[in-house]
Amino acid sequence: MKFIASDNLPLAIGPYSPAVKVNGIIYTSGQVPISLDGTILERDIKVQTRQVLSNLRTLLEDANSSMEKVVKVSIYLENIEDFGVVNVLFAEAFGEHKPARSTISVKALPINSMIMIDAIAIANDYH
Repeated sequence: MKFIASDNLPLAIGPYSPAVKVNGIIYTSGQVPISLDGTILERDIKVQTRQVLSNLRTLLEDANSSMEKVVKVSIYLENIEDFGVVNVLFAEAFGEHKPARSTISVKALPINSMIMIDAIAIANDYH
């Protein structure tokens, strides 16, 4: 088991690893809309979703994987009515790759986020 952190993302906001690699599979923690300098982004679903997807991409690349290697995604939304907007941005981020996905409506998220995303991906060096 390898615990993965990234110098290209803000520090974790709790006692956990941003990602863990086990047997060629990478499990990410939930990514929230925080920029590298630790700034929490404005409460705009488009802005927050783009940042979360960017953070996820960065974390996967730093863990020797990519968006194209994602197998499963879980999306947590504060407001399920944002589903359509998130779908469009999700499709842009993943292109033709279509991982399995769950979208869950929740009452609240860390740091007053509107969205949080975690993923399971295959590492590039997995055989």
